[in-house]
Amino acid sequence: MGKKFALNIFYNLAIILSIFGLVWCYNNHKYLPAGFLVGVTACLFYFKYQLTKDIRKSFKEKDQK
Repeated sequence: MGKKFALNIFYNLAIILSIFGLVWCYNNHKYLPAGFLVGVTACLFYFKYQLTKDIRKSFKEKDQK
């Protein structure tokens, strides 16, 4: 369970850094890297959503025992 929480923290930090990078790219008119960062951020949100579903599922199974 601890690995999942650490992974969740990593996803949060990566999303925050991606958003900062996206803002920096937009302000400096670097649109190609900004497009890449949009894709990276979307993937991180998807993986974070899947991880959150898995953590909730494991808590529900733990409560039923």
